[in-house]
Amino acid sequence: MRLIHTSDWHLGQYFFTKSRAPEHQAFLNWLIEQVEQHQIDAVVVAGDIFDTGSPPSYARELYNRFVVDLQRTGCQLIVLAGNHDSVATLNESRELLSCLNTQVIATVGEDLSRQVLTLKNRQGQPGAILCAIPFLRPRDLLSSQAGQSGKEKQLALQEAIAAHYASLYQAACDRRDELGGALPIIATGHLTTVGVSTSDSVRDIYIGTLDAFPAQAFPPVDYVALGHIHKAQKIAKTEHIRYSGSPIPLSFDEASNEKSVYLLDFTADRLNAVETLVIPRSQPMEIIKGTLAEIEKQLLPYAGLENGKVVWLDIEVATQDYLSDIQRRVQQLTDPLPVEVVLLRRSKEQRLLGLQQQEKETLKELSVTEVFERRLAQENAPEEGRQQRIRTLFSQVLEQVESGHSAEDVAP
Repeated sequence: MRLIHTSDWHLGQYFFTKSRAPEHQAFLNWLIEQVEQHQIDAVVVAGDIFDTGSPPSYARELYNRFVVDLQRTGCQLIVLAGNHDSVATLNESRELLSCLNTQVIATVGEDLSRQVLTLKNRQGQPGAILCAIPFLRPRDLLSSQAGQSGKEKQLALQEAIAAHYASLYQAACDRRDELGGALPIIATGHLTTVGVSTSDSVRDIYIGTLDAFPAQAFPPVDYVALGHIHKAQKIAKTEHIRYSGSPIPLSFDEASNEKSVYLLDFTADRLNAVETLVIPRSQPMEIIKGTLAEIEKQLLPYAGLENGKVVWLDIEVATQDYLSDIQRRVQQLTDPLPVEVVLLRRSKEQRLLGLQQQEKETLKELSVTEVFERRLAQENAPEEGRQQRIRTLFSQVLEQVESGHSAEDVAP
């Protein structure tokens, strides 16, 4: 039995106004190729198919087209909901997709048997038992108790999640006994475990989620396919509890991370190997930090790029000066190069230093224009034209105030 473990696709994500559709399409095409090349029996997506509960139409189209293309390969698809997915959105096509060798588990139901799936190999024989567990919301497992502290609620949720895993594991063991074969039992999960390494793009969007679920609380399954954390990693120094990570970088701090999916190879009920399949990077992204002079030197190698791809840049400027023309000066450096500045900002250290310096100052020591420029400098450098319009409006307001007229007299 051969499976691919993947997660956190976040179809429909907009990245500082940039669509990720070409990157996601390239990944899905590559994934189909891997299924065919390695003769994969099932693909398990451990949550966060979409980036929002109301994904744009093109994101739904990517998802539906992938289901159709995968069905032609004879490979089974298992889709689990994540914390970003809408239960209603995934369920609206669940019955239709079941006709295309795809099973969608969007939420926990009263019938545990709906979460215990028998995965078949390409010969049509049972090859594995899957405890298909989506993102678990507190309301799915618990009733609210009056007077509980935050710590007590966290503990109660942890115990409820552990009990849910234990119940499904027992049901999977019973299913395996009914089938009468030596089959591996696999569990999924979309949550945070103890000791994981996260990134800026990982965010919980439901109040009351568990901070971290201990790895030892998972039942003794043969593999745990996890989602929610975007960096691929093993948990608790084990080979069989893993996050596959996202297929594309979802924030600039993920740009240096190698993106991948896991290929699981089972013989009978034994996990033979876990192979990392590295995903080709279709959109280069990099972070550049330093003073303007240092940034200029770091940009020099881009002049020789001839692969036809434009590199997305996050430029973090380290300067103690309140430069109002950072945008213009960086644009002059990057215009001749095959790069696009997606994010331009002052370094965190300099912002903190500036705040510390400002704490020692009083408004009496600063002019109105200095206060305005410092506030504008804290923004993520809007485009130069917009900056100029903001300054013009500010100058008009200031002139009206100083001349004794109402600010409402300023033309919009």
